[in-house]
Amino acid sequence: MTDPPPQPTRDLRGRPLRDLRISVTDRCNFRCRYCMPAEVFGPGYRFLPREEILSFEEIHRISRIATKLGVRKIRLTGGEPLLRRGLADLVAMLATVDGIDDIALTTNGVLLAHHAEALALAGLSRVTVSLDALDPTVFSRMNGVGAKVDRVLAGISTAANFGLPVKVNCVVQKDVNESEILPLVDWAKDSGVTLRFIEFMDVGETNGWSTEHVVPAAEILDRIRSRHPLVALPPNHTGETATRWRHADSDAEIGVIASVTAPFCQSCSRLRLSADGHAFTCLFNPTGHDLRPLLRGGAPDSTLAAAFAGIWSERTDRYSELRGETTQAKAEMSYLGG
Repeated sequence: MTDPPPQPTRDLRGRPLRDLRISVTDRCNFRCRYCMPAEVFGPGYRFLPREEILSFEEIHRISRIATKLGVRKIRLTGGEPLLRRGLADLVAMLATVDGIDDIALTTNGVLLAHHAEALALAGLSRVTVSLDALDPTVFSRMNGVGAKVDRVLAGISTAANFGLPVKVNCVVQKDVNESEILPLVDWAKDSGVTLRFIEFMDVGETNGWSTEHVVPAAEILDRIRSRHPLVALPPNHTGETATRWRHADSDAEIGVIASVTAPFCQSCSRLRLSADGHAFTCLFNPTGHDLRPLLRGGAPDSTLAAAFAGIWSERTDRYSELRGETTQAKAEMSYLGG
């Protein structure tokens, strides 16, 4: 008889620990202004030294321990995770962890066509691709390095061909890529790809965020409804960040993540692990809890589990609900993962 899954650890607001987002590198081959503007992350920028980055074995160990505290979903992030050599090997290791129901990957998609088959064979459950524009000029300007949108589209197609469900995320910025909303909706509907629009957030200290640059979720939906009738869908699960819709004449799905205008802190179940082993209980925190001394100092699993449980059980974060009422420094998204 199979043992029942452990009851999830809960924070001081009663929120369960369910999701672990793991950054495998702080490096990226894009320089998107809302994440890694080139004038900050230029040739002289000091990225994490190799010896400070967690090994695959350390990530596997943390993931195994996290399942004992309630984690059921793992997402691999960056930076750009496909820059980490041998990533499919890590996926295969995580696929052996009892209790993990879902292993996802977030990528900018430029390298996805090359890696999709290996990732699928290793046991990856699904992939999310960041795609902020279809227009080649807009896309090139937004990614900051002149990358071609055709390579991303090829990666999406290849991933789907190897049986990986694909979701596309688009961060919408006023006067930057608003014009891409409807073309992306048309393309996703024709391609059968689930599409998510995300309000531009104030993550980190370098992206020049202000409320004037935010396109509210309600406005995004109004633009879509001007061409496409939509039918509301229920959440897939408790704590889902997107409000979901489908086209009235198809099963193609659209979601909107209103992290600024309609925060969802009260249902957040995500813990983030930076590439160098710092646990962050909120995307907007300035610092995390360093787990490397325990990992590399010979601590037993029970000590690591107690540290993990203590970090989560003391959590009170709800930055998005307090946005505008308080100010605090924030770690960069490329460091701690999205």
